[in-house]
Amino acid sequence: MHQPYDVPRHSIYFDYQVFPAFTASVGAPLIERKPVVVVGAGPIGLTTALDLARQGIACVVLASERQVSEGSRAIVFTRRSMEILQQVGVADRVSELGLPWSCGNSFYRNQLVFRMENPQDPDDRYAPMTNLQQPYLEQFLVEAAEANPLVEIRWGNRVTALTQDSEGACLEVDTPAGSYRLDAEWVVAADGARSTIRSLLDLKLEGASYEGRFVIADIKIDLGLPTERLAYFDPVWNPGNTVLMHREPGNIWRIDYQLPENETPEQALQPESLRERINAQLQMLGVKDPQWEMDWSSVYSARALTLPDYIHQRVIFAGDAAHLLPIFGVRGANTGFQDCHDLVWKLALTLKGLAGPRLLPSYSEERVSAAREIISEAGKSTRFMAPPSSGYRLVRDAVLSLSLTQAFVRPLYHWRTSRPHDYAQSVLNCPTDDNDRFTAGPRNGAPLLNLKLADNDYLFDHLGASFYLLYFTAETSLCEALLAQAQTIRSSGIPLQIIAVAQNAQSAVTGADQLIDDASGHIAAKYGITEGGAYLVRPDQHICARWLQVSAEQLHSAIEIALGKTPEEQP
Repeated sequence: MHQPYDVPRHSIYFDYQVFPAFTASVGAPLIERKPVVVVGAGPIGLTTALDLARQGIACVVLASERQVSEGSRAIVFTRRSMEILQQVGVADRVSELGLPWSCGNSFYRNQLVFRMENPQDPDDRYAPMTNLQQPYLEQFLVEAAEANPLVEIRWGNRVTALTQDSEGACLEVDTPAGSYRLDAEWVVAADGARSTIRSLLDLKLEGASYEGRFVIADIKIDLGLPTERLAYFDPVWNPGNTVLMHREPGNIWRIDYQLPENETPEQALQPESLRERINAQLQMLGVKDPQWEMDWSSVYSARALTLPDYIHQRVIFAGDAAHLLPIFGVRGANTGFQDCHDLVWKLALTLKGLAGPRLLPSYSEERVSAAREIISEAGKSTRFMAPPSSGYRLVRDAVLSLSLTQAFVRPLYHWRTSRPHDYAQSVLNCPTDDNDRFTAGPRNGAPLLNLKLADNDYLFDHLGASFYLLYFTAETSLCEALLAQAQTIRSSGIPLQIIAVAQNAQSAVTGADQLIDDASGHIAAKYGITEGGAYLVRPDQHICARWLQVSAEQLHSAIEIALGKTPEEQP
């Protein structure tokens, strides 16, 4: 029987809670069947569950442990991740506790050689990056899930076997009281880097693993430094290697330092080794007599790997279960959030019988493409941070040396930060719209711009689990043909709302579900559009069509394409 750790983990900043193990299904006479079972209760699994609930889909989340994760782990959340977390209702709590930042500094032998500033626009609701330890985020997600009647978390439930056919999957689940069987129409594997589901299906990741190993150490100390990413190359106490530092809430500092080639993780995590190296780093920063307290430490290796396909019959992979990405550039969890946000609306429409045959497969196509692009970018950063061969080290060291006097090599320190993927080649994009005729605004496949509308009011505050047509108009009502087409789409079960963006809005625009006043023309300018033009937006806020002038027929065709229907299926 599965006996997960049932004593609250020790932490100097976070109060761990042990949740009751779910055992009610052990010995039940009838086998349960659920629409979706999510395996894994980390940030990606819980976000997937909450996002499914937004779409009206009930799910069960299987959590092997009985408490949230140990240690800081994923600590940096990008602006796009915050937009996704807003959709599932926890972004405000992350913002209240998290530390926003926008700048990163690179040092060579303790001399500043490169400073990178992520752009911030007056329209931006969230900072480019927000630092918060993973246990806090998981706790916020757990509380949101527990308050949602469509989400059930089963703590202390570990999957031990899986079979599937064209109709669904069957899971064998072990608990502290014994095992039970659970059936599902679909299984979402969000069970992390050591995915049990991936192992049960005997699936192999493709890509590269790097030899460089890093210690993660979370310590409590007040350094009086701003919240900025700090990268130290070839420090005197760790020659030829790299050290990274991040400030976390609660006067916690995360120090990641690279190990010498021949040192084992067991040696590196010895208390005397940790203390010696952390003291050396702090003394290099000018702390004469370092006084700090250890919270958590671990060892990781940089890997750039992905499954070649994220859908295997009735099992769908997301997050680290689908891909393992180097942390340099904060790609891990941030990529996972985009996975689940891309997946959920497609899975929901599939369960509701509204999807065409290309809709769900487009999840794997879009996200595998994103992972491969990230791996290409991350590989460059990883080879700079932890050179995998003597040749790479020779080049890296030459750049480091030149950077002291030659400005032209310093941009090579750029760490290629995680960014929202642009699904420009998606089969869900309308090929006959006016995308190529626009001279401004986000293109097809890109996420919407979350523009500021008024104090504490942003465009994404008006979006939910639906398709949206952003229609730019100066009229007091929408044309009858467009409204009739919108009603036909809705009557088929497809969620669609029309947001009228009007420059001279004195009152409601008849036929629109929402009205946004654009008296200054700021929104129209940002979107490169004039009266009568429109953007069609998927439920994950990515654009799938845009027109300089839109007709009812064009809206109908674009929706059919966005649903993944083949030309033969489009009436």
